[in-house]
Amino acid sequence: MDKIAPQEEPGNEMSFLDHLEELRWHLIRAVLAVVIAGGIAFLLKGFIFDVLLFGPSKGDFFSYDILCRISSYIGIDGGFCFDELPFEIQSRTMGGQFSAHVWTSITAGFIIAFPYVIYEFWKFVAPAMHGSERKYAKGFIFVTSILFFLGVLFGYYVVTPLSINFLGKYQVSEIVLNEFDLSSYISLVRASVLASGLIFELPIVIYFLTKVGVVTPQFLKKYRKYALVIVLVLSAIITPPDIVSQVIVAIPVLILYEVSIIISRIMYKKEEEKEKLKK
Repeated sequence: MDKIAPQEEPGNEMSFLDHLEELRWHLIRAVLAVVIAGGIAFLLKGFIFDVLLFGPSKGDFFSYDILCRISSYIGIDGGFCFDELPFEIQSRTMGGQFSAHVWTSITAGFIIAFPYVIYEFWKFVAPAMHGSERKYAKGFIFVTSILFFLGVLFGYYVVTPLSINFLGKYQVSEIVLNEFDLSSYISLVRASVLASGLIFELPIVIYFLTKVGVVTPQFLKKYRKYALVIVLVLSAIITPPDIVSQVIVAIPVLILYEVSIIISRIMYKKEEEKEKLKK
């Protein structure tokens, strides 16, 4: 028999202020987890910056070798075969490097602590769910975390190198040298990684939207062609304006969309069966 949460006990419904207080503590614990993970990342400065953050700025980065082999194999000169990228990274403000260290550590802390953040989110919404739905908590946290981490890896190993390769080499004139500010470089990497991580949560978003009746599998199928246009536009925003890069980014997002349709279909059938049982 499912255990009833305190909020669900008869005559013990929480007021609006009680919900806010509950939410506040969930947020505090989530933020604390991010701060602790960020503190660990802060201490690993050499690895975070020299290996991870500045890895895509080096010619021997793993992704460039793979992209070079692929472009050579299909006979496209994508400019991925090189020994060194023609730009330098500089810090032009007194507190620039320390500020970059702090904010990069916080970003790393959020990525590391993401499963726990999702766990706190689930604990907040779980009391409003049925007992049969709460038993899927572990599966929800696991799948959500895996999708996020896959998105982060995609952003780091695909989107970031494509962007850095294009923007690092681009020149309006040979007179103008590419000497990028540290904050600008970090912003590009952070945006590419976090945006990709969130985009990969599309199946989870579709799951909940289907559950509450906002979307249906028929709706997703009907507007598939519009989704294709949106995906291409999104790919153009987060990647350089060359067709190869946009296609590389668009393919996994389109796959996620098709997976979302399957998830929506399964969820829609379950909701229909529940409605029939109620009748």
